[in-house]
Amino acid sequence: HNLASPHKTTRAITQAMAPFFLSRQALSVGLILQTTTAFQSQASFTTRSAALTTSPLIAAAKPTFPTTNRMNNTARRMIGSILDLLSGGDGGMISPDKALPGRPEKMAGIDGLKHYVLKNDLQEVPEGFEQCVFGNGCFWGSEKAIWRLPKGIHSTAVGYCAGFTPNPTYNEACSSMTGHTEGVRVVYNPKEISYVDIMRMFWESHDPTQYMGQGNDRGSQYRSGIYYFNEDQKRLIEASKAAYEKQLGKGEIKTEIAAASDFDKYGGLWYFAEAYHQQYLSKPGSRPYCSAQPQGVSLAPFDSWCPEDLKEKYQPALPESFWKKHGPVRGCSIVRFDNEPISESSY
Repeated sequence: HNLASPHKTTRAITQAMAPFFLSRQALSVGLILQTTTAFQSQASFTTRSAALTTSPLIAAAKPTFPTTNRMNNTARRMIGSILDLLSGGDGGMISPDKALPGRPEKMAGIDGLKHYVLKNDLQEVPEGFEQCVFGNGCFWGSEKAIWRLPKGIHSTAVGYCAGFTPNPTYNEACSSMTGHTEGVRVVYNPKEISYVDIMRMFWESHDPTQYMGQGNDRGSQYRSGIYYFNEDQKRLIEASKAAYEKQLGKGEIKTEIAAASDFDKYGGLWYFAEAYHQQYLSKPGSRPYCSAQPQGVSLAPFDSWCPEDLKEKYQPALPESFWKKHGPVRGCSIVRFDNEPISESSY
């Protein structure tokens, strides 16, 4: 997690191992596809391919792998990131015509599911409530940062957004062959919390100048993106992006900004992830993992960047005292914090 130059290191390794890679390419790809991606209905690390049993090079090692969902998913995530690093680090973006076909059936286990912390129905959007959808790295930590906000959050959920494959699975999204990024959907009460508060947490909780990934999580499935549902949201995103880019002072922000409606032709912007991913970090036995790279830089004061005609409607609900006490700091620390929403009396 602290490699000084992961791209240079992996390129050097790749060059040195080129003859090996060329001779073993078919073997390696076959093994990886069998054990780690969506090219089979349910990957299992205990299964061996024909290549594994016939290759003296690999069979001699006789690796054993844990069979729990949690460890399988961690290994898939790691292998996907390693492959993206070895191929140059940015992972690229698949075209719609080459994306996996998906399926018409929605994700099982989501109907009737309650938020593990907030206890509200995960799918409902009460009358008068609004949505915010974004992605900024591994969705476990991204989601927790929002459900901990002290007021106005009805529910958060993790899923796959801004892609081309209908109803993708985790394995498929991790293959980078669906076009989705790991995302968070927030249902909130605009009378209690402002869109600007949620958007600020989005910006400050990662490094938006990183292209196609966060930290060692590389690929299009970890790209930064925020998706608007109306013209006001679009203007707020674009204005705050320009301000934050100047403050960071480290190059162009690479965040994807697009209308939710742009994805209607692919079945929609948002698809819920599997039930076991929902509020993952709040559950007993969860792995305290986070790949996001907050820079410890606060978004400029609201009045300095917000369009004049939007200032009254979108005044922040969270004061600066909240951000000084509970705002993201440099490096990912969200995994250390309590799961319950932050108390208003604490700031």
